[in-house]
Amino acid sequence: MQNVPLYKFLEPMFRLLFAILFCILIIRCKKDNKNFQAEAADPAIFHESVKAVTDVIVHDIFSPPVASRIYVYASIGAYEASRFGDSTLVSLAGQIKHLPSTPTPEPGKEYCFPMATTLTFLKIGKALIFSEDTLSVQLDRAMDFYKKTGMPEDVFDRTVSFSDSIVNHILTWSSGDNYKQTRSFPKYSLQKDPSTWKPTPPGYMDGIEPSWNKIRPFVMDSAQQFKALPPTVYNMTDKNSKYYKEAFEVYEAVKNITDENKEIATFWDCNPYKLNVTGHIMHATKKITPGGHWINIVGIVCKSAKTNITKSALSYAMVAIGLADAFISCWDEKYRSNAVRPETVINEFIDPDWLPLLQTPPFPEYSSGHSVASSTSAVILTELFGDSMAYDDDTEVEFGLPVRSFSSFNQAAKEACISRLYGGIHFMPAITNGMTQGTNIGNYIVEKVKCRK
Repeated sequence: MQNVPLYKFLEPMFRLLFAILFCILIIRCKKDNKNFQAEAADPAIFHESVKAVTDVIVHDIFSPPVASRIYVYASIGAYEASRFGDSTLVSLAGQIKHLPSTPTPEPGKEYCFPMATTLTFLKIGKALIFSEDTLSVQLDRAMDFYKKTGMPEDVFDRTVSFSDSIVNHILTWSSGDNYKQTRSFPKYSLQKDPSTWKPTPPGYMDGIEPSWNKIRPFVMDSAQQFKALPPTVYNMTDKNSKYYKEAFEVYEAVKNITDENKEIATFWDCNPYKLNVTGHIMHATKKITPGGHWINIVGIVCKSAKTNITKSALSYAMVAIGLADAFISCWDEKYRSNAVRPETVINEFIDPDWLPLLQTPPFPEYSSGHSVASSTSAVILTELFGDSMAYDDDTEVEFGLPVRSFSSFNQAAKEACISRLYGGIHFMPAITNGMTQGTNIGNYIVEKVKCRK
């Protein structure tokens, strides 16, 4: 038997040992990465997480008012976690009068506030939706992202604990907004008065959220604070009446619609209840809500302007607060005036075969939710980014529609508002008075809520 030098036996072992030591060194270097805060500050994972919540809202088919509730609590929580990364920012507690003081970090300890921001948004969002498993995947993805920054374990664990304290605080606060109680309130009751809202085809669904004005407002003093002017008095028996002329205006807007106006109407449809009927089979097309569209616009402009995560969290929170109060105010008006939709009166008095371009949503006509929510959002975004912020809105691309470009938020809001006439689902007063209603809400919010010292 030939003698083999000892080093020949030991060489593979040394190679394996060297490889193990090298891996440990790499892991330790990454684990002790002194630049982990800079890597964790990348807002991309936060924007991605906001979009993940929107995707679940679409999938679970939440109504526009309920969707606004999910966005506002998640966004306020994210902002309260984020603000400690910028010494110029102040809490929303006290500005939102019923929001108790939020938890604060332990003095002298290091945290990763961008991580706390993302986790807080996702965990609150997860608690308020149905498809929890979907958001669990995004939460795991976010946790993995922050671990890979090389964040020290004590900072990671401390940040998770801090985020959880804010999540629990916000969810406890949210439980007092009367939402759970409204789940058992009476449904909408049909009335014989021809001026009042009736369910519309093809689904003939019940009126959505007739008690939403019982939800606790965020900045407004009450749901009635910004009441719209009354709608035009119903009168379809006199063709010279103002009301009949408004109905005929809707009729002609759809009958003679241009390609551009059709594109505008479909771009801003944002109807999560759209039903498709084939024979006796009916199925839903899941679409983004009006509030979700504006939340997505926040992400678009934040990424375009390269805002950091604290400014992004602030922007989402302010717009979400505006949307929440806008829907409370608008739904208060909807079920007070309880106005019939154009489709109902046009089919009865003008043309029984007429169809709106867009499917009529299942709630009263006045005032226009798009007009109130869009005008509120435009005021707030203009305050945050200026009145000439141009952007390309690709929100509807995933729903098969092209990108639309805007030179300002006000231009986008006005287009969203008039889209409801082109779509055949609103009379003009619901649009114009809704714009005033939303503008007043937006102005009030930017006056009352100051995030910076």
